Amino acid sequence: MPKKLSKTPTSGSIASHESATGPETFNDGLPLPRMMVFDLDYTLWPFWVDTHVTGPLKATPQNDAVKDRYNESFAFYSEVPGILAALREKDIKVGAASRTSAPDLARETLRLLHIVDVDGKKKKSIDFFDHMEIYPGSKITHFNKLQKATGLNYEDMLFFDDETRNRNVETLGVTMYLVRDGVNKAEINNGVKEWRKRHGHVKPAGTTSKEL
Repeated sequence: MPKKLSKTPTSGSIASHESATGPETFNDGLPLPRMMVFDLDYTLWPFWVDTHVTGPLKATPQNDAVKDRYNESFAFYSEVPGILAALREKDIKVGAASRTSAPDLARETLRLLHIVDVDGKKKKSIDFFDHMEIYPGSKITHFNKLQKATGLNYEDMLFFDDETRNRNVETLGVTMYLVRDGVNKAEINNGVKEWRKRHGHVKPAGTTSKEL
């Protein structure tokens, strides 16, 4: 069944210092992926940018949402801004892998939505991404290009997406975690735990992180 535009309220993309606190797996002493890659639609934000959004776009006064030609408002899922800021603080590379047919509109949305970084400064959300592959087609292609651009092994990448069909990237060695209702801290934790499990980074019972 096709997804409908979500009207679930979001907190916008102006994250406070408190909300920028990262998921618990970021600070438990166990290994983390060197890169996290995100789909956009229904993963970072609750809409299809090529279906629900009609340009031109303009930002709200606080840059916490964008409005389109019909004055519809669009923003990230509520915990996404803090997660992106926390990834930057942990020096984990961030990528986007989207098959949208409106790549320019997606990039413009990311330019207009701002995030408060951990240093308290407001920055464009697009600046929190190290690499972006946004165009229609198989995400195998997206990840081939991400690998070439970063030089990282596929095994060092964790991918969050809402579509089961994109699990085909796992044939490359990427770990994909399927999200159902958008990215939040709990989903990040679950994805990290799955990545650790696949690569043997699981803390044995009775040991501490320092002993690994």
